[in-house]
Amino acid sequence: MTEQSRRTAIWPLVVGAAAVAGALGFGAAHLLAARHAPVTTAPAALAASKAPAAAADSAQPEIKIPAEYLAAANIAVEAVGSGGIEAEILTAGTVVAPPNSEAIIVARASGSLTRVYRQLGDTVRAGEALAQVASMEAATMAADRSVANARVDLARKTFARESSLFAQGVTPRQEMEAAQSALAVAQSEAQRASLVANAAHVSADGKSVSVVSPIAGRITAQTAMLGGFVQPQTELFRVAGAGSLLVEASLPAADVKRVAIGDKATIIAANGAPVAATVRSVTPTVSNSTRAATVILTPVSSARELISGEGVQARLHVSNGAAGMVVPEDAVQNVDGHDALFVRTRDGFRVQPVLVGARSGGVAQIVSGVHAGELVATRNAFLVKADMIKSARKE
Repeated sequence: MTEQSRRTAIWPLVVGAAAVAGALGFGAAHLLAARHAPVTTAPAALAASKAPAAAADSAQPEIKIPAEYLAAANIAVEAVGSGGIEAEILTAGTVVAPPNSEAIIVARASGSLTRVYRQLGDTVRAGEALAQVASMEAATMAADRSVANARVDLARKTFARESSLFAQGVTPRQEMEAAQSALAVAQSEAQRASLVANAAHVSADGKSVSVVSPIAGRITAQTAMLGGFVQPQTELFRVAGAGSLLVEASLPAADVKRVAIGDKATIIAANGAPVAATVRSVTPTVSNSTRAATVILTPVSSARELISGEGVQARLHVSNGAAGMVVPEDAVQNVDGHDALFVRTRDGFRVQPVLVGARSGGVAQIVSGVHAGELVATRNAFLVKADMIKSARKE
């Protein structure tokens, strides 16, 4: 084979090898560039990916509820308390009047009611007559008083005469001293008869007795009816004064040692309004019937929300240094499968997811999600949830 023909046969092989080498080099270069090049994302795509997360973290749904609705629906708003489950005692109590702020007014003698001057709801003064009872006993008491006064007059004249005769030396000392003793006895008897008549409020003519209020206040109960016959000590009226009220709450025997005088408490009135109070006293023994002690709570300020005789709830904040946060169990609501509280805002409430720990005795422990002191819906909080669901359906 000639040299010329040999070169012609090798040339296609050289060209093919060069093409393969070029292709391999181009592919390797692109592969290395892809490995080392920085990964970049379009600004619009990055903003779109972060927008939902930012929107989810920026604000929770808010339910706009006017303050008038809170009062009408008895929705209570309270601050998140500090302490643990063991630092809260939930119990029931009754609003009562202090001993000198309520009076049961009875008839002091039997007879028929001839006059009824006041009725239910009226304002009365201390010492004011509310009714009048015509009674034979009144006549007896008036007669005893008159007889006693007459005996005093006679004894006084006798003593004066005997004293004069003794001074002249006519009568012995013994007769003068006997007259003096008789005068003292007559005066004591007159005083007794006068006190009995005055206590029964016997009229001047001795025909009737008056039913008198010992305190100023309002008539809260009345059983007196004109013409009715009453017996002594029959309750005719009940008057409540304008003084501050107390709350008598039952306390289980196991918790008696945990409560001390001066501990803070919260009273939940019938309208849902919380009233701050302090522990005034705790009975050292329990009742044989209820097996519970009695704790007396005094409102910190004049609580107009409390009504004498109504039943209330009381939460005792035991000062044992427990850490954590607590709310009434009614405040915790299930929203979208998660525990949440409704935090008070300017115009309504904001849904705040929380992590709830233990629950005991009507109190729930809040691990995280809110801060102590924040105002949240407690009593009837489910009505706020219902309003939130209704608003979501409208949208």
